[in-house]
Amino acid sequence: MIVVTGGAGFIGSNLLAGLEERGHGPFCVIDELGKGEKWKNLRRRELEELVPPEDIFELLDRAGDEISYVFHMGAISATTEKDVDLIVQTNVRLPQALWDWCTQNRVPFLYASSAATYGDGAQGFGDDGSPEALSKLLPLNAYGWSKHTFDRWVARRIAAGEARPPQWVGLKFFNVYGPNEHHKGEMQSVVTKAYQGAAVGEPATLFRSHNPDYPDGGQKRDFVYVKDCVDVMIWIMEHPEVEGLFNLGTGKAQTWLELMGALYAAVGQDLKVEWKDTPEDICDKYQYFTQANMERLRAAGYDKPFRSVEEGVADYVAQHLASDDPFR
Repeated sequence: MIVVTGGAGFIGSNLLAGLEERGHGPFCVIDELGKGEKWKNLRRRELEELVPPEDIFELLDRAGDEISYVFHMGAISATTEKDVDLIVQTNVRLPQALWDWCTQNRVPFLYASSAATYGDGAQGFGDDGSPEALSKLLPLNAYGWSKHTFDRWVARRIAAGEARPPQWVGLKFFNVYGPNEHHKGEMQSVVTKAYQGAAVGEPATLFRSHNPDYPDGGQKRDFVYVKDCVDVMIWIMEHPEVEGLFNLGTGKAQTWLELMGALYAAVGQDLKVEWKDTPEDICDKYQYFTQANMERLRAAGYDKPFRSVEEGVADYVAQHLASDDPFR
């Protein structure tokens, strides 16, 4: 049985879809569904068990001999979350406990880190997982710091030669977009947020640049399509010799105007933009440029190309957003 924490969430539910399409399973999802429509992310999936997060270790201890892989996608991912104690409990202590369980029970473990660990990018975006390299990074928010704290905790254990899961991989996800984001509210990707307006020709809303090195809309991100992320995760599972901390982006930064241009082209509209100032509460934490260095993942053997925003957004619109049922 494959366990996916956060399996009803954005990346987790896409991972389940990809695994199922390739004949893997059965699946146990660890997640809470709340009162909204998050359950629709699981509507097509064949599930063995659906367990609330507070019961995760009861499930692991009960079904331990049956568990073949743990994908830890669950986290508090809102960069605006203010309850740091809650963030630490969810994003640091829980993965530590899962690491220990997977080590003791000899179960492979793949977890989600984040490009937010790179902070303002002053140290570059190379995914050197050594304690020395990681010590130089300064995340800008509590979410990024919590992910970085766990990365460093793992790095110290690896460097010290301590016991570890039979395969372990951390993935620093960059700006992921794609189906099954609707439950995320303000944390949805801009593509998902802007689609309804774009489809009827309304202008997109983008932040002005407050950095003289970047024009309005010229701020750059490494936008990566969630289906490409799923391909990487399944490839890693199928290659148990691969382990370590890796970036997961495309390796090519594109501008917000390119992203919105791809969306408006996909819906057959001309791009129009309304500009607004970056909110004060995030202005000093805003990243003007992110671009994953993908050399380490390529050197590990992953050779499939990543979609550009033009290719990824076109697929997202045609296969999901423009359909009667946008969920994967």
